[in-house]
Amino acid sequence: MDLQLGDVQTTALIPLAIKASETLRPNPRIKDPMAVEIIRTLHIDTKPYDKFMSHEGVVARTIMLDRQLKEIIEENPDTVVVNLGAGFDNRFQRMDNGKIWWFDIDLPDSIAARKKAFPEQDRVTMIAGDVLNDSWCAAVNKKLTGRQGKPVFIAEGLFMYFTLEQISTFLNVLKSNFYSGILIAEQNSKLMQKSEKHHDTVKNTNAHFMSGTDSAQEIVDLTDGIRLVEEHSFNEEMKKYSIRGKLFAWLLPKLNDRWATFTWGE
Repeated sequence: MDLQLGDVQTTALIPLAIKASETLRPNPRIKDPMAVEIIRTLHIDTKPYDKFMSHEGVVARTIMLDRQLKEIIEENPDTVVVNLGAGFDNRFQRMDNGKIWWFDIDLPDSIAARKKAFPEQDRVTMIAGDVLNDSWCAAVNKKLTGRQGKPVFIAEGLFMYFTLEQISTFLNVLKSNFYSGILIAEQNSKLMQKSEKHHDTVKNTNAHFMSGTDSAQEIVDLTDGIRLVEEHSFNEEMKKYSIRGKLFAWLLPKLNDRWATFTWGE
């Protein structure tokens, strides 16, 4: 596979490498056979992208988001899910109940690579587009007709590469194009943004953290009409698996990334 990705898009190799190596462990906490296949096809050195803290963080966020998304889908079995900045994520396979409709949105170079790696699937649509404008929204809205529950938008590994102004633009794109919705977004801390040169895997790319928050309330304050539902640190999951995870949660409780869930509309 000829892989040509931009600086930020290259960070998609981090969770890909980690999910592949975790899947191959004797007792994997998450399983992603597609990640294993893609890594083998790419023939790339995964060492720069698979370090201990990033590994544990990706595993934690995957477990936490999968758990939350499954709960939403159980309540609304024909939910529309929009994966923003999808990269090589294969969550649809773990979530599919035979009814959901799934969109994978990313920049053109990422979608071009994704289309080479992933076969066409029923109820999955890949769209090349910039999430900061509404070019992709009409296709999603067409699939919402007659479906129950709010559409779910996932922003995994996305906000840290946006400025706060860009995050505000993104939120307004959602509000302007969708009457209601649920947004589940990953956030990093201000301290992480300042110390990005020490990040164990992102430092091995040309990407840069453009923002950070200490609380999801800072995201809510960027635009009117967005409500915070809940927020959870990855530490909650990471500390279950290792002494290093426990120490990290104890010594640097505010450094780790967090999941936050937002909603708008009725």
